[in-house]
Amino acid sequence: MLAGILEDNGVICEGINFDEGARTALAFVTVKADGDREFMFYRNPSADMLLTPGELNLELIRSAKVFHYGSISLITEPCRSAHLKAMKVAKDAGALLSYDPNLRLPLWPSPQEAREQIMSIWDKAQVIKVSDNELEFLTGSDKIDDEVVMSLWHPNLKLLLVTLGDKGCSYYTKHFNGTVGTFPVKAVDTTGAGDSFVGALLTKIVDDQSVLEDEGKLKEVLRYSCACGAITASKKGAIPTLPTALEVESFLHAGVTRFRVFLYSFLNRLWRSLSY
Repeated sequence: MLAGILEDNGVICEGINFDEGARTALAFVTVKADGDREFMFYRNPSADMLLTPGELNLELIRSAKVFHYGSISLITEPCRSAHLKAMKVAKDAGALLSYDPNLRLPLWPSPQEAREQIMSIWDKAQVIKVSDNELEFLTGSDKIDDEVVMSLWHPNLKLLLVTLGDKGCSYYTKHFNGTVGTFPVKAVDTTGAGDSFVGALLTKIVDDQSVLEDEGKLKEVLRYSCACGAITASKKGAIPTLPTALEVESFLHAGVTRFRVFLYSFLNRLWRSLSY
């Protein structure tokens, strides 16, 4: 079923393996009143945990311009070794390494183990995206400021992103940093919003990595990515809520129109008050 959904959405599925002795892991998501969620997982072992280095499609990995990964595959062997090998093959082939830790503490033996394993590959990535909650977990600080964020910086990084929920995101590069605001929407289900954000970012930089060195371009791309995350959070579900490029452009255009109406109304009231 999942492979079929990917195919229906135009994803090349040559890299998918099927295991006759283990099932696909299940994640049950409970959505809170504010749109945030909690996860409950059923695996041990699931098919993904049993992936071996020898099962990797190395030619597919070598053909990638961007290699994006999380941390869940670091929890157990043999999947951890497969993850590390895939990263090395992708890096040796010249791919941009992108890392979203995607912290899911219930899956780890302990918080300490989670932190150690997540950080064990930290200095390999060139693009890293963390949420505000993950930043707090990894740094041990409940503050979100430049000093705390930069404690996670490493020399190989080109871009470090911190997503801030309804406050947008902060970005850090070697030469500049700043914040991009998000779009006000009613949060229905935040599942997949972070994935939508980082997926949109990667589609924009995959063929134009100069975005990582041009602050104007980067802010424009991050605004687009924030719009994708906002749209996803405003609907229930994950994959079905991921927006198309046309939906995002329409959403952004509507936002500009609303701002123009607001600005016109504000200036009109100001002019009238000054006239009196």
